[in-house]
Amino acid sequence: MATFANQQLVLTAIGEDRSGIVSELTKLVSDCHCNIIDSRIAILGNEFTFIMLLAGDMAAICRVEHLLPVKSMELGLLTMMKRTSKHQQGEYSAGYTLEYHGIDTPGTLSKVTGFFAEQNISISSLKSDTYDQDGELMMRCELEVNIPVEVDSDEFKIKFEDLSRTLNVDYIFRRIR
Repeated sequence: MATFANQQLVLTAIGEDRSGIVSELTKLVSDCHCNIIDSRIAILGNEFTFIMLLAGDMAAICRVEHLLPVKSMELGLLTMMKRTSKHQQGEYSAGYTLEYHGIDTPGTLSKVTGFFAEQNISISSLKSDTYDQDGELMMRCELEVNIPVEVDSDEFKIKFEDLSRTLNVDYIFRRIR
């Protein structure tokens, strides 16, 4: 029998950046008696993005699902919701952050994420951006990854070293767990 005390909902909101949006959305969540388990905010261009993982009993989650569309219209936001369940952690031997940077070249992020997919390595967080340095457009990226127990970490690092040379990026791996 499913428990109704621990329902989860992913809520995503996108709209023009202005002050007060976070306050309005978190007030709605609180008024509906939900708890924010995890969240991320980013400004992309002139757009504000907010992703939250909410938890609550069935009635609380239903209240958010019912009230959010009206609040979204008031705030001029595009929102999306999806029911989910508690994340099941896989068998990992280690977790790392990878930071890399170099001249902005189209396809670099795609090649890096493709490499991780080929190695069966899970990306749990990713942030990338570009910046100007001495008139040259540069890119930087930070990923958090989980290495499955069946993947040899040393062999993986050697393969990534080869990829980084091909892509002409500098990088740092840091073990975080």
